[in-house]
Amino acid sequence: MNFRSQRHSETEINITPLIDVVFLLLIFFMVSTTFERESEIRITLPEASEEQAEAKPDFILVRIDAQGHIYIDDRPLLNNRVSTIHTALKEQARGATDLPVIIRADAQVSHQMVIKVMDAARRSGLVNVTFATRIPDDSTEE
Repeated sequence: MNFRSQRHSETEINITPLIDVVFLLLIFFMVSTTFERESEIRITLPEASEEQAEAKPDFILVRIDAQGHIYIDDRPLLNNRVSTIHTALKEQARGATDLPVIIRADAQVSHQMVIKVMDAARRSGLVNVTFATRIPDDSTEE
């Protein structure tokens, strides 16, 4: 029997793949991370004396209440003459002729008041006129 001591080779850990993985993780986190940039320079913007230009409206809303008072975009008119309505519509349109005019009249208002508004809109060059309505409740139908 031969009882020689066997030589154990020293166990080595190859760290090359470990370094590769660490570098790949470092690159991944560097690429995927967003950094917040804060400016070190304080800037005070100059002031302008000119006011901002008013945006043109998308439509013109004309409301007529049960008493016959006319409101153009929530501004009441002084009287119900066609010339007054025409002037107010022209001022509200600001030169645009393609704006839709939405007439929202009370159900009890006379037909003549709606015709006045339509006539004033036509004189102002606003030909796209629609009427606001509501869906009736089933309980209030006659």
